[in-house]
Amino acid sequence: MPGALRRQPTNKNCMSQFTHHHIAVFLLTFFSYSLLHASRKTFSNVKVSISSQWTPSCLNDSALNLEPYELWNSSHLFPDEKEATLFLGTLDTIFLFSYAVGLFVSGIVGDRLNMRWVLSFGMCSSAVVVFVFGTVTEWLHFYNKWFYCSLWIVNGLLQSTGWPCVVAVMGNWFGKAGRGFVFGLWSACASVGNIIGAFLASSVLQYGYEYAFLVTASVQFAGGIIVFFGLVISPREVDLPDVDKEVDGKGEEDAREPLIGGNDNENEDDDDPNYSIQAADLSSSSRNVNNELQPQAIGFFQACCLPGVMLYSLAYACLKLVNYSFFFWLPFYLSSKFKWKEAEADQLSIWYDVGGIIGGTIQGLISDMLQKRAPVLACSLILAVACLFGYSRSPDSKPINAFLMALTGCFIGGPSNMISSAISADLGRQEMVKGSSEALATVTGIVDGTGSIGAALGQYLVSLIQENLGWMWDFYFFILMISLTVVFITPLLVKEVSMLLEARRLRRLTG
Repeated sequence: MPGALRRQPTNKNCMSQFTHHHIAVFLLTFFSYSLLHASRKTFSNVKVSISSQWTPSCLNDSALNLEPYELWNSSHLFPDEKEATLFLGTLDTIFLFSYAVGLFVSGIVGDRLNMRWVLSFGMCSSAVVVFVFGTVTEWLHFYNKWFYCSLWIVNGLLQSTGWPCVVAVMGNWFGKAGRGFVFGLWSACASVGNIIGAFLASSVLQYGYEYAFLVTASVQFAGGIIVFFGLVISPREVDLPDVDKEVDGKGEEDAREPLIGGNDNENEDDDDPNYSIQAADLSSSSRNVNNELQPQAIGFFQACCLPGVMLYSLAYACLKLVNYSFFFWLPFYLSSKFKWKEAEADQLSIWYDVGGIIGGTIQGLISDMLQKRAPVLACSLILAVACLFGYSRSPDSKPINAFLMALTGCFIGGPSNMISSAISADLGRQEMVKGSSEALATVTGIVDGTGSIGAALGQYLVSLIQENLGWMWDFYFFILMISLTVVFITPLLVKEVSMLLEARRLRRLTG
């Protein structure tokens, strides 16, 4: 029987493979990236306080009382809050560009070194940089634009170690069977990190913005220590079978099966009596036990040439531009358009993250049932266009705005979470990699790095369009980017829809 019909894993078999190690890996990777995202959210939440502190319009409450005001006034960075806010936006762009460059490098490094060490080093080092940026400089009353820029470049590079490593570790532990649902639920880590960052910052902001950085950095540093001693990066380290091993003698869905379709001779390969022997040899060759050789990590250009990697990378560049624009600009948009208080706008913007969590989980589950990702993405993105058009015309009503915002987050944040997590893991474990898990971090770095370049460019374009044309044209720009996302995944969509129709035809013939 054709492989498309035979490889239908049951949820029962999938769930029966989970152990306490799987739960520990899920939680450790989830909260490690949540803490990295929390530090970014902290910076966004205290921008108003930082802007006021860097301008002479406001005295520094933490400064020594004996210090003359004239001397203190001369040490400020900017003459007014407008220039200070512009510099804060420049820091966002600098961070995203350095983060994008770091993702390409971190993916390659993660595949060649122990990912536990790389992730722990990135978390602890980033925590130190955030502590120096927001706390030490304020305690010492040292303000320098070039120093801030240098620190934020380093912070972007260090934080880039997080996503490729956590996705690769999750890909090592969770096979393609059920991966869409598991990764859809797990990818809520970024949204949870935003909530954690907002809570930590708001709880101590009354004492000064430097304490918000202090608390966030301390928690992140502690998380890095826990990851170093507690994270198990592969089932082989605890003598568990790899995710692409066969279970109970029955053919489990091949975790290395290409996401975008498969070879035309797939059926012939499945019927080949040497097929299972070759797969077993490949799996056994990846063991690092009893002095057996570890497979060589895949090269950067080899990873770029894997089926679907570049198309999904370009699609994610357009999609992440829209997603991160909501992340950075949504509270400001609500405050400027509806004249709502800043605290109310911050609280209301959480509904976008809630929608992303729900959308990523549901869409991942549906893609598991179909065993195809592109059709689910395309349907969600088409609905996202309608949601963007509706949200741009939201009335001055908080309940209606929150509802439309959650719908928009569901159909934009959900696909964004799928591409950056489940689909990246699928691409890094497809058949052409030949069983080597050393492609996971590299592929994830390529996809997310390309997406971050798009996000970095978007922050400048959004502010430029808003200043010259108004907010409505920003929404038109978002609709254009979503449409381009659909265009980039269209070749994958056509192929996967054809496979679904062929599988349906074969089921009718055999049923």
